[in-house]
Amino acid sequence: MKTSEETRNSIGPMLNAYPDSIGHNLSGAVDLLKDENLKNVFESFYILPSIYNSDLDRGFSVIDYNLNKELATPKDLEDLRKYNINLKLDFILNHASVLSSQFQDLIKNGEKSEYADFFINWNKFWEGYGTETPQGYIQPEEKYIKDMFFRKKGLPILMVRMPDGKDIPYWNTFYQEIIYPHPDALTLMEITDIQYLQAVKLSKLIDRALSSGVIPREIDYAQYKEYQDAITEYLENNRKYLGQMDLNIKSELVWEHYRKTLKLLSDYGARIVRLDAFAYAPKTPGMKNFLNEPDTWDVLERVKTIADSHNLTLLPEIHATYNEGIYEKVARKGYMTYDFFLPGLLIHAIEKHSPSILVKWANEILDKNICTVNMLGCHDGIPLLDLKGLLSEEDIKWLIELIVSRGGYVKDLHGQKNMYYQVNATYYSALGENDKKMLLARAVQLFMPGKPQIWYLDLFMGKNDLDAVRSAGNGGHKEINRTNLSRTEINSALNNPSVKEQLRLLKIRNNHPAFNSHSKISIKDNTDEIYFKWEYEEHFAVLSANLKDYSYKIQLSTF
Repeated sequence: MKTSEETRNSIGPMLNAYPDSIGHNLSGAVDLLKDENLKNVFESFYILPSIYNSDLDRGFSVIDYNLNKELATPKDLEDLRKYNINLKLDFILNHASVLSSQFQDLIKNGEKSEYADFFINWNKFWEGYGTETPQGYIQPEEKYIKDMFFRKKGLPILMVRMPDGKDIPYWNTFYQEIIYPHPDALTLMEITDIQYLQAVKLSKLIDRALSSGVIPREIDYAQYKEYQDAITEYLENNRKYLGQMDLNIKSELVWEHYRKTLKLLSDYGARIVRLDAFAYAPKTPGMKNFLNEPDTWDVLERVKTIADSHNLTLLPEIHATYNEGIYEKVARKGYMTYDFFLPGLLIHAIEKHSPSILVKWANEILDKNICTVNMLGCHDGIPLLDLKGLLSEEDIKWLIELIVSRGGYVKDLHGQKNMYYQVNATYYSALGENDKKMLLARAVQLFMPGKPQIWYLDLFMGKNDLDAVRSAGNGGHKEINRTNLSRTEINSALNNPSVKEQLRLLKIRNNHPAFNSHSKISIKDNTDEIYFKWEYEEHFAVLSANLKDYSYKIQLSTF
């Protein structure tokens, strides 16, 4: 087993996909990696979290970290180990699904549950810092929440019905949904003294109201008002939930959950663990609830101690502008960090035929010894907020308009207009579906400092899937870049000269001895060209990339 430091020094290419992105389940991806065309192409595989027992957000709402039996088997993981493919897996620090055993125990047993403090009771958290409202939750004084960032309208709470009938607010940063039963006529007769034909009509009235989003207490019962209280009580007592509930990091049970999970991920074959939403975990009245300092770093160090015991390298995931310097702070504390700047900078460089800003950033990575994971596309969009400080506001706006003109979708920052966050598009479509541009972008990525992460759809020259966006409905913009591919489609793509060239480049990156975490890397630009040189002992690899005609040349020492 590799040590944590050896894992950090393993900078070979990493495939990135959902377990069902290729051939409908993980065995399809495993079979592809066995294919002669992909032999020695990848060192690692980042499998997104629908590999776990999860419900919402295509895996990021985890019920538990057992394998999703529909998508993955222990044999799949064993096969990956046999082929020397190590894994990058997700661990969600901040929250767990409402369907988790811990939250279900809380709903069943209320304050008597052993998990009573596993989640954050909003009123206990804010006791003494605000005033309780008629709805039963504390409204914190403005001075205590003015620096907090809430990802949705209103306070981040879910009112949870306890066994005694009381509604208790729990902290809920991300998604929530309350699901009410739709009683039929017979059920209405059981809970009231209503007659059958009346019950038939009333059940239809209630069904229409609930289906249109009306909450029980606001249903217009018309001539059946005498039954309102009994039916409302029934609906509220039998409601169910979907969503992600924030964990209370002050609970030792949460830390025991962290320890068990990290061990399990190590047993699965993980060598890198991506920490999703870690910066939301620490919360203190009067302080920020995102990247609360120094608490965030204290929590991260405590998690790192657990990870080190399992030879796991942590990759904290955080989006912030270049101006804020969070990427540098993460690196100074000894962690790997995402290069969220590369995707936008590379499109800017290619389309403007100007390498200077990209080269400046690449040299900063080297000068500050920042250990990065970089990418072109991914399961999310192309980051834009991150570029503030590297690119001008005018250039960022130009980038947005360019990618949108090519079929992309703008994702505003948590619903706030004019606070751009990312554009959803495949990288190939963002480059105008120009093969030369895509191959140039891949070559530059593979010669950038860091560990290259390869989104499966980019590898197979995937185009914007507008049909998937339309089918997904409201909020389905991310589906534009998540098209599942059958093995037949992949076999066809493997005959594409541009796919073959990407695989050739990846084999060079994964196997040539010049590419080593201890290599000397030099990067320079000249008008509309970029030059990369990697040197390790007697070995070298040189890329000359022309941003005017999108051509490139590679020179390699023999080995």
